[in-house]
Order: sequence, then structure tokens, then C-alpha cells
Amino acid sequence: MILPVIMSGGSGSRLWPLSRALHPKQFLALFNEKTLLQETINRLDPTLCIDPLIICNNEHRFIVAEQLRANGTSASDIILEPMGKNTAPAITLAALAAVAKGDDPLLLVLAADHVIKDVTAFQKAVVTATAFAEQGKLVTFGIVPTQPEIGYGYIKQGTKQALGESIGFNVASFVEKPDLLTAQTYFESGEYLWNSGMFMFKASRYLDELAKFSPEMLAVCTKAYESKSQDLDFTRISADIFSKCPEDSIDYAVMEPLCKADGSQNVVVVPMNAGWSDVGSFSSLWDVNQKDENGNVNYGDVISHNTTNSYINAGHKLVATVGVDNLVIVETKDALLVANKDQVQDVKKIVDQLKAADRCEFKHQREVYRPWGKYDSLDVGVRDQVKRICVKPGAKLSVQMHHHRSEHWVVVSGTAKVTNGEKTFLVTENESTYIPIGQIHALENPGVLPLELIEVQTGSYLGEDDIVRFGDKYGRE
Repeated sequence: MILPVIMSGGSGSRLWPLSRALHPKQFLALFNEKTLLQETINRLDPTLCIDPLIICNNEHRFIVAEQLRANGTSASDIILEPMGKNTAPAITLAALAAVAKGDDPLLLVLAADHVIKDVTAFQKAVVTATAFAEQGKLVTFGIVPTQPEIGYGYIKQGTKQALGESIGFNVASFVEKPDLLTAQTYFESGEYLWNSGMFMFKASRYLDELAKFSPEMLAVCTKAYESKSQDLDFTRISADIFSKCPEDSIDYAVMEPLCKADGSQNVVVVPMNAGWSDVGSFSSLWDVNQKDENGNVNYGDVISHNTTNSYINAGHKLVATVGVDNLVIVETKDALLVANKDQVQDVKKIVDQLKAADRCEFKHQREVYRPWGKYDSLDVGVRDQVKRICVKPGAKLSVQMHHHRSEHWVVVSGTAKVTNGEKTFLVTENESTYIPIGQIHALENPGVLPLELIEVQTGSYLGEDDIVRFGDKYGRE
């Protein structure tokens, strides 16, 4: 039994403005109609794997649930991390959940934001890793390099190991990200693999080794997991306890110490040549995408003349280019990025500035997803704001009240069930209703089709935190 553990944290800041803190890259469809999270699930072999366990943060929980629903898949559990503590504590929570019912499955630890083009090669590598993991080995997957790369850590292959037809290598050492000259040496030697951040091992074996090398982490995670609570389909971990957990990666907490302690006898790397990328930047996106005859990757409404070797993503407007080379141009509803393709790692510095200035462009795009649907802020003034709101069939916004704004709702399509003070009534297409300041109200879609409406807010303060909730079906405070 293989239990896939999909880690769906991270912010994907180097892919801004496509990726935002509240809607990072793992939830984006960067190559086709499926998101990276959905693609990660879909490449699993259903004859070998049970429903995956997803680990994400609290703010992403409804996006994860919705993308699972849209993908027609389910999860064995969705664990909510109160805060990011790197990969080792996240995997520890998954391992504790796996053994809580008396089972001891093989954990296949994956990141939700990787791209793997050759699914067959990926699945074969998983089968190979299974043979070693069943023998109690801690297995990591090493990517066969295609070029000298300074953005990844490396794994040096040691002695060749064989279990039947399954071939792996003892890990001689884990190596930090090198400079270009060192990376060239690694590439030419043929002895080094990229460290993919994917693993496989028995849940109990991981916990045993964690107890040796990071006992404090295991103790805190165990206490936090034992204090868990259920919230709808989600498992909440105690924030007070988990906040005391040491922050560390699985490489530093377990894999490297074990490799050094026993001469790598229990750490095995399985080579994988499957068209892998961690999509860590726009240059990575350009690398793995299909290009036109001029070396350009174009999305959306793009018209180019004398343009070469560029990544151009037109989300909502026509983007026209003339006489440019080696650029990244990304247009969204609320932001435009223009960067040299050789300097896209520095996009994170722009994100840092946005975060420091507490700008909304850091947190989310203009279109914001909620458990009941989504809204798009069409226009914002000093004392007014206009939104397009889409409510899923059967969904309901919280029963709420605002201290500083009134709202006028105009239904564009579908039927709205409106609670306005003591009255509850239906509002249909081309009809409207008015919600005064201080009035308790609620909005619901009782139909089978999406409900779309235009909301006009007016008042002295229009922030999203001017909401007093009296009841919410999604468990939000």
C-alpha cells in the first residue's frame, strides 16, 4: 500500500504576478486546463496508490478541496499546518496520521508544484523505489541532469544496489547548490543527480530515524497531532503546540544525518529521467513549454513582430511586442511584469517590496477565490467599490453584517436567495436589492446554475475585514 503525501505549501513568489500568497503556483494551470496540484494527483498509478494525503496551510484549504472536487478525486485526509515549518515537520504529521490507525504504509512524498512530462518514467521510478522502501530503506529520487544547474542541490551516487530488476544507488553524499564551475564538473562526471525533494519510505521507518536525529521535532509534532481537531473535511493541528516545533527540511533533519551515521547503507537514491522541473521561475516555464519558430512561448492574445526567445503570458489583454529578445512579459488583471529572462530569479525581490508595503498584489489577484465561489474587484474608489460575484450552486455566504458600508446587489444570471434583516426572498436576473449599513444579511444560491451578480459597495471603509459573521457553513470565524 502506497500512501501519496502531497505537500501543497509554499508561495511560488518567483512566478509573481501569476502566483500570489493566497493563490500560489500549485493551484495554477500553467500548461493545460489542469493545475499543478491536479497533475500531481493524476500522474499517480491508481493500481498502486490509495487516495493521497494533502498537507496545506489553513488559508489554502478551500482551494485544495475545490480542486480535488473539480478533478473528480478525493483525499484520504487534508492536514492543515498552522504555519510553515519546512518539509520535515510536514512529513512527520503525515507519518503520524498514517500510523494512527495501526497501518504502516509506504509514504510517497511529493511536492504539489512539480512538472513531470514523462508519466510512465515517473511511475517506473516509483515501482523501483518501492522495492527498496519495502526493505526498510529511505529512498530519495534523483533527477538525471540535462545541464549544469546552480539552482538545485545535488546527490552523489555511491555503490550500485540491485533488488531483482530494481536498480538504485547508495547515497554517497548530499551536496548544496554549487557555483557554475562546480555544477559543470558534476554534470560531466555523471556521478551526480539533482535533488528532487521527492521521497519514499515506510512511515514507521521515517519516525524511527526522526526519533534518533530530531527527537524534539518528533515530540512536538506528536503532541500537536494528538491535539488535532476536525473541521469539516480538514484535520486541524494545534497552532499553540506546533508553533514550538523546530523548523527544518527532511534533508537536514533525517536524510543527511542518517547518510553520515551509517555510511549511507539505509539511504538509497533512485535515478529518474522523466522531464522533471520544479518550475521555480519563468525561465523554467520557458524551458519546459513548447516554443514557436522564434523560440517564444505565448499564452493568450499575443501579437509579436521581430520577437525572439521570450515568455509572453497575456492573461486578459492584447499584448503586442516589437523588436525584443529574451524577455518575460506577464499580464494579469491587476499587474504587469517585464523582466529579462536571465534575471527572473530576482522577481522575488519585487514580491518582497510588495509584502513590505502591505500591498494587495502580494496576497491575491484581482479575482479572489472563496469556498462559496469567487469575486472580481472591477473598480475601487475612495468610498465605493464594484465587484462581480459568482456563487456556486448550493453555496451560501456567511450570515454577516458590516459597520462601515452598504451594498447594492444586481443579479446578472441565476437566482439569489437573499436574507435582508427579517426578510428572506428570491432575486432573479435583472432584479436588485439593497443592504443598509448594519443590516444582518446573507446570500445563497439555491439553484443548479452558477449565480452571478454585481455588488456596489459604498461607505467610509471597504476592507474585507469589515465583516461580522453570525454563522458560516464553512467554519470560518
